[in-house]
Amino acid sequence: MNQDTITTAADTPEYLVAALYHFTPLPRYEALREPIQSVCDRHHVKGTLLLASEGINGTIAGLDDDIAAVLAYLRTIPEFADLEHKESRAQKMPFNRMKARLKKEIVTMGVEGIDPLQSVGTYVEPEAWNDLISDPDTIVIDTRNDYETAIGQFRGAVDPNTKSFREFPDWVRNNSGLHNKPKIAMYCTGGIRCEKSTAFMKAEGFEDVFHLKGGILKYLENVPEEESLWEGACFVFDERVSVTHGLQEGEHQLCHACRHPLTPQEVASPQFEQGVSCPYCHESRSPQDRERYRERQKQIALAKERGEKHLGG
Repeated sequence: MNQDTITTAADTPEYLVAALYHFTPLPRYEALREPIQSVCDRHHVKGTLLLASEGINGTIAGLDDDIAAVLAYLRTIPEFADLEHKESRAQKMPFNRMKARLKKEIVTMGVEGIDPLQSVGTYVEPEAWNDLISDPDTIVIDTRNDYETAIGQFRGAVDPNTKSFREFPDWVRNNSGLHNKPKIAMYCTGGIRCEKSTAFMKAEGFEDVFHLKGGILKYLENVPEEESLWEGACFVFDERVSVTHGLQEGEHQLCHACRHPLTPQEVASPQFEQGVSCPYCHESRSPQDRERYRERQKQIALAKERGEKHLGG
């Protein structure tokens, strides 16, 4: 083996990131919150896990053995015995705290009666995705929100320009052109939004509905960059901000004033001030807003100097 190709343990980012979701009837979800929180805290795992009567959804990060212990515990819960997860890595802890939270839905669409366990689109493996979205009889729909699609999409995808997943049903109902082709191919970050959105599409009368199994993350992990039809980076909901092919950390930063991902060029803009404003929110912030954000940023910097983690950061 060429010495240049040898990978050592020191080259591997320290933190393991596990993204997961599982739809299952979970009438006792409220009783599960505290024990799940306790297990995560005991293993110094951070992130967010959402629990609802329809299942679990979230992303957690920690050292390998600790993530393995939390996942093993989750799978001892009978409803989560078949829980699947996706792994990536981070150079530093990408979350500030651990939150196990109770919700009405594990992904909020706001449409009653949509149950992915009863009706859902056809799963398409990442290796077969290129053929589907290259078919001229297919409309490709990105189900994510505008700040996510701004930094990356599949080639030729339709962007609904939604600010919230709650807006997606009305967007579908107001776009008669979606009936112009026989096939609908849908994708999202990790797959969960497509569980709801494809179930919704089928309830609206669309028949040939497909979605990318494992989402963009699984595609970027499995499909070689030279064969990829993905353009840009994929937004992720942690301090890494974005990932690229091979699930490598991207180059984006997050504006902590408006939560929009920023390219290095946007960070270099005179409208960018760390924690205060960026080109996307500069004009919409009042002088009072900016002064408040500057004070918050000052407290974050002071906490960093003391070796502490400021939760507002």
